[in-house]
Amino acid sequence: MFKKILIANRGEIACRVIKSAKRMGIATVAVYSDADRNALHVEMADEAVHIGPAAASQSYLVGERIIQACKETGAEAVHPGYGFLSENAAFCTALEKEGIVFIGPKPKAIRAMGDKIESKKFANEAKVNTVPGFLGVIEDADHAEKIAGEIGYPVMIKASAGGGGKGMRIAWDKSEVRDGFDRARSEAKNSFGDDRVFIEKFIVEPRHIEIQVLADAHGNAIHLGERECSIQRRNQKIVEEAPSPFLDEATRKAMGEQAVALANAVDYQSAGTVEFIVDKDRNFFFLEMNTRLQVEHPVTELVTGIDLVEQMIRVAAGEKLAIKQSDVKLTGWAVESRLYAEDPYRNFLPSIGRLTRYRPPAEGTREGVTVRNDTGVVEGSEISMFYDPMIAKLCTHAPTRIAAIDAMSVALDGFVVDGIEHNIPFLASLMSHPRWREGRLSTGFIAEEYPDGFHPAEPDTDEKAVLAAVAVTAELLRRDRLDSLNGRVAPHSGRLKREWVAKIGTDYVPVSIADDQPNGSINFILSVDGGNAVPVRSEWRPGDALWQGSVGETHVTAQLRPILNGMRISWRGLSADVRVMPPQTAELDRLMPIKLPPDTSKMLLCPMPGLVVSIGVSEGQEVKAGETLAVVEAMKMENVLRAERDLVVSKINAKPGDSLAVDAVIMEFG
Repeated sequence: MFKKILIANRGEIACRVIKSAKRMGIATVAVYSDADRNALHVEMADEAVHIGPAAASQSYLVGERIIQACKETGAEAVHPGYGFLSENAAFCTALEKEGIVFIGPKPKAIRAMGDKIESKKFANEAKVNTVPGFLGVIEDADHAEKIAGEIGYPVMIKASAGGGGKGMRIAWDKSEVRDGFDRARSEAKNSFGDDRVFIEKFIVEPRHIEIQVLADAHGNAIHLGERECSIQRRNQKIVEEAPSPFLDEATRKAMGEQAVALANAVDYQSAGTVEFIVDKDRNFFFLEMNTRLQVEHPVTELVTGIDLVEQMIRVAAGEKLAIKQSDVKLTGWAVESRLYAEDPYRNFLPSIGRLTRYRPPAEGTREGVTVRNDTGVVEGSEISMFYDPMIAKLCTHAPTRIAAIDAMSVALDGFVVDGIEHNIPFLASLMSHPRWREGRLSTGFIAEEYPDGFHPAEPDTDEKAVLAAVAVTAELLRRDRLDSLNGRVAPHSGRLKREWVAKIGTDYVPVSIADDQPNGSINFILSVDGGNAVPVRSEWRPGDALWQGSVGETHVTAQLRPILNGMRISWRGLSADVRVMPPQTAELDRLMPIKLPPDTSKMLLCPMPGLVVSIGVSEGQEVKAGETLAVVEAMKMENVLRAERDLVVSKINAKPGDSLAVDAVIMEFG
């Protein structure tokens, strides 16, 4: 077994590998760029080596610097994590020449399966079902249009060396093929240094289901069941689960056997994933093989009890698999939510900044439910524009799918993140979505269920009652605490007022207190909006980020953030500003004029902090709805900003190469 390994990665996956290595008694070496000097993975490792500037192309993607770091520290092996150099056969070969072990498959398997074009050809030869498409290299947009017409729309344009949704575009007609081809090539070149793309048929109503395989150097190969990864946005996975609610035993067995056969065909040695597209009739087609550890591997670990990182290290050290196929049992259900630094209310555009508050739910197992949080940040960490916007991967495991989803809902409600925008409100809302809970999924789920983007949900009557109860009891406890402070000019000395009003949005909800015994905690009986009196219990204290307790029979985990004259309450994907006031004040408040936001309809605002790639128009130009105005790159993704209506460009305030802040005015319209 190795004495010391180097992790050629950053963020949560570097931290994840370090945890398993430490458990195995193996010393660890981290590498870091200028942007990651104070990162969590650097702190967790036994040693750390600086490898270059913030840009990945000058640090984490430079194999020579990784090898030099191994030589400096005496690391015997390299775990690449995912992304960066994890599927780079040349890097693997270079390590071998230096006598350093690559914790992953051999170069032969990486070359055969890591390139999407070559992997399709190889899968065809191995008699694996593949999606119809053109596997040759496409030269230009004209060639792409011709090929797409022959295959039949819709088609998927994909970067050969791609992954993580980058360099992928769906095209439904000729114009989208040409634009998608250009964008896919540009993203592929920027992200992977390889601008080759290919085209294949896009399966309508597809599910993305993948099989985890594990193989050693002694001819043993097994599969560890499947993961359902159909909840995607822009071809990037957001929520995954294991097992799939769609597969039956026969399909699971067939997919698993085919995945193992493919692994054997390329002499695969390590953990790997064979991805399939599955149609509504459970027909499955080979999509690609990822010759690395997957982002979503924790859900497989939770349902099988097998540490995949440990197995990768043992296989790389030459050990035989100690697990047979008959040993693999899928127990319970696991769900993973990817927490991204992106604003769900702005079409999920990236957000960067410092985590002023980061408090994940407690990990561990209680009452049959396990909560696990894989992360690479702590409170005070910075989310940079240079890397993937993932903050954490929150996982729950329970005996049943619904129990795992409910546990995830509670865990998301208790996950406090401040300082940046994030997608927790969307994830929390998704957990209560009827179609998701029923398991009726496809890769088009988000586009179909949120065609106009994600917007804050309006609380219904029951939810407003809970919000009002939480707000009023918290406000009364806050006032009670203030009155106990020394030096107060005029603390009240009479009985607690019984009648209050909670203003939620534009609604005024009356709350009557029937009984109270605060004693430093919340212990009230109250009636909301004329309803029956119910007990409200909580150990919340002023200043706590989480209000955990009960309102009647409803168990509540809500986040409270102070705002002017009130608080913002986040619960189950809802986010509401609530202000508590006496009835007389509420009557006056109703008379206050409503302040309207400024009119920005004649401006193109930068929707996220990013770099201007191109400006597609000029001053004085007439533009039709749908035409490209500008392209802005952020976190390795190119975002096309299009005209929402016919207009005339009156002024352009930015140029290619400019770094813009969110809401910076790119151009103005006449």
